[in-house]
Amino acid sequence: MAIISRLFRNISFLTLLGAFALTGSPVAAQQPSSSDSSQQDVTQTFKVDVGVVNIFFNVKDKHGMLIPGLKKEDFEISEDEKPQTIKYFTSESNLPLTLGILIDTSGSQQRVLPMEQEVGAAFLKEVLHEKDLAFLINFDIDVELDQDFTNSVRDLRAGMDKMKINTGIYGGGPGIGQGPIPVSHPKGTLLYDAIYLAADEKLKHEVGRKAIIILTDGEDQGSKLKIQDAIEAAQKADTMCYVLLIADRGFYGGSGYSGDSEMKKLTQETGGRVINVGDDQRKLRDAFDQIANELRSQYSIGYTPTNAVRDGKFRQVEIKTKAGKVQARKGYYATRNRG
Repeated sequence: MAIISRLFRNISFLTLLGAFALTGSPVAAQQPSSSDSSQQDVTQTFKVDVGVVNIFFNVKDKHGMLIPGLKKEDFEISEDEKPQTIKYFTSESNLPLTLGILIDTSGSQQRVLPMEQEVGAAFLKEVLHEKDLAFLINFDIDVELDQDFTNSVRDLRAGMDKMKINTGIYGGGPGIGQGPIPVSHPKGTLLYDAIYLAADEKLKHEVGRKAIIILTDGEDQGSKLKIQDAIEAAQKADTMCYVLLIADRGFYGGSGYSGDSEMKKLTQETGGRVINVGDDQRKLRDAFDQIANELRSQYSIGYTPTNAVRDGKFRQVEIKTKAGKVQARKGYYATRNRG
């Protein structure tokens, strides 16, 4: 795994960034609004005190509706089944958001890509606020960074508009139907590699609220990494993953597709969820609306673990409330460098 990780760091995004004209904001820790001192204190504490574990989450009723207005006293939290003391709690939704949009541009997405570009751009226009940042990646036989961190909806829209379906026909260089990461497979969909790279290379060193939204049919072909590697990278980056399961039904000849099980595992472990939209533009728009509401309606809990050993192992975290069902990541890795 270490060899593969170094390979990606040395070849993939470094190659991408070297060939890509960076625009927008630099890769740096975001700062909360100075107008809200309480949020700033909490965020700065999470940034400086590496002993604090911070979990962003939603609470929903039995109909799946978000439950607002809950207080610190409404929650209990445990780590590896041992009760923890809640040190910080907030129900504010104005903390900066760092967002990665990953779009499947393999052959199976031929008929739905224009819909994804249109609705995705509208979503970014709605969800991005002044202090937020977003980046774009498309993946097929390659993983390609189309737009680095920026707050500019115009630049993000331009990045989406230039995405094209790559059916695996070689013969061009970067930007001519082929991304800058060569692979040995003539066809493929490097879904797991793309998620890993987004989390490990782009989001791991960011602070605050972070999310990856993946538009795909869930089918991976040719990734060097496994789904568990992608999950671990997202967990280590404290990043929740949402998957919009989207596909051209005609491409599959009515037989459907089978990538949803791995995508459910990814989202459940990281605190997001899968939304099946098929090839329906209305469902896609509704799904983006749901995600926007969830990202802007999060609670945040912070605690100092009773187990202070920084051994790199995974710690299971469970948040409970009698008010409803908690949607949160399943835990974190107690690594030595979480900043």
